[in-house]
Amino acid sequence: MQNESVFLHGWGMNQNVWQLLLTDLKSEISNPIKTLDLPGFGNSKSCPEPYTFSSVAKKIAEQLSDNSTLVGWSLGGLFAIHIAKYYPEKVSKIILVASSPFFTQNNNWLGIKPDVLQNFMSQLTENSSKTIERFLAIQAMGSPSAKQDIKKLKHILKLSPEPKSIALNAGLNFLLTEDLRPLFTELTIPIYGIFGGLDSLVPIQAVTNMTQLNSNFKAHVFPKASHAPFISHKNEFIQVLKEIL
Repeated sequence: MQNESVFLHGWGMNQNVWQLLLTDLKSEISNPIKTLDLPGFGNSKSCPEPYTFSSVAKKIAEQLSDNSTLVGWSLGGLFAIHIAKYYPEKVSKIILVASSPFFTQNNNWLGIKPDVLQNFMSQLTENSSKTIERFLAIQAMGSPSAKQDIKKLKHILKLSPEPKSIALNAGLNFLLTEDLRPLFTELTIPIYGIFGGLDSLVPIQAVTNMTQLNSNFKAHVFPKASHAPFISHKNEFIQVLKEIL
């Protein structure tokens, strides 16, 4: 049986985000493909209680076949790293899409400034829909097709139920606090990354840092893409993904 490729979406989104490329991708590769909603997002049936990073990762791992390839976009990439470390029988390969083992900027690591994420967390309590839209705008920032990308992402969001508030709040907190660099360093399976050179959430310098952390890590950068390269550069993204898979 061929290894299954499982796609994990990012914060505020749902599995529909992958639909824009899956039709074309399925015609290019023979591997089985599955998309999942993270717990609390899209049509996921239940949220773990308490809603912690490890409990969410466990819920995802329970839905995986052994030796899966995990394709994790943004927050989904954090879960892919955790699952590869703590459920090693489930994962044979990781592909991080605009993702990082640590999203927050500090003295020796480039990422999102903590006050930006904290502002989003406080705004969530006032208007979750508006906050998600602002986050989408940041994701597309710098891309030549930013307006079209945001329009597509907004449309995709409306194809599934709104995320649960506990998942939205906790998800931002995961991006702010989860530092998986020690786990990333220890992984011995193949790790690939596909990034946008204009990404403001995972800056290009972070890709260099990741390469230094793990010699198994191989990265491909689209210079003119932002945080959603599979939307802005779909055809090129599919070719790179096809080579990896």
